[in-house]
Amino acid sequence: MMFAEELLDTLRQARHVVVFTGAGVSAESGIPTFRDRLDGLWSRLPPATLATTAAFRADPSLVWGWYQWRRTLVHRAQPNPAHRAIAELAGMVPQLTLITQNVDDLHERAGSQDVIHLHGQLERPRCFTCGREPGSPLPAPDEPQAGRHVIPPACEHCGGPLRPGVVWFGESLPADALSQAFHAAEQCDLLISVGTSGVVYPAAEIPQVAWRMRATVLHVNPQPGPLHGEREFALASAAGVALPALLDAAFAG
Repeated sequence: MMFAEELLDTLRQARHVVVFTGAGVSAESGIPTFRDRLDGLWSRLPPATLATTAAFRADPSLVWGWYQWRRTLVHRAQPNPAHRAIAELAGMVPQLTLITQNVDDLHERAGSQDVIHLHGQLERPRCFTCGREPGSPLPAPDEPQAGRHVIPPACEHCGGPLRPGVVWFGESLPADALSQAFHAAEQCDLLISVGTSGVVYPAAEIPQVAWRMRATVLHVNPQPGPLHGEREFALASAAGVALPALLDAAFAG
């Protein structure tokens, strides 16, 4: 794989790199995106109809069961070469900020630390009634829990049902995470956007902010979109191929 020398020089000299990941990175580990066709039990239920407050209020056991099925997929999955390359890159540059739209823990399992999760985390449920998180982690899901209806656990504080700790349609992104993400985008020298469609706002503004602040922006996606012009690059490639090759080209030898 060939890389522009300007891009390689920017990576070598960068003081602060931001990596911004989307569903395409997790998809390479076998986790379906919201745009993928689902199989079997869930094929007739579009994700957008389940990932809402109204859906949980109407049928909490259906929504919790669907998210337990998603947790089962995540627990089976393993970090792929893109996850590992991002964790490795953190040790090659003075500062790296990792921002993700993904709700799984594959970045952490690959070795990344202090990940900014814009859309929440599957493994951090909270009470639908009082909003507090449980004091102990959820047990690992097993096959019986991956069925259609699973009654949510009760909150240890108020007895209300736990809900998945993710951002549903119609909900705002966590303010602290969003603030940290935009601040990092404003301060970085290089932003690498990986496996994200660039159509979900306000997260889609993050690469735009970096570019407007004179950072170089690299888009890694099998089907990258149009570029603004200078200081912007695109690699039409799977993340698990492009990122290890980029690190080798910039730092090997």
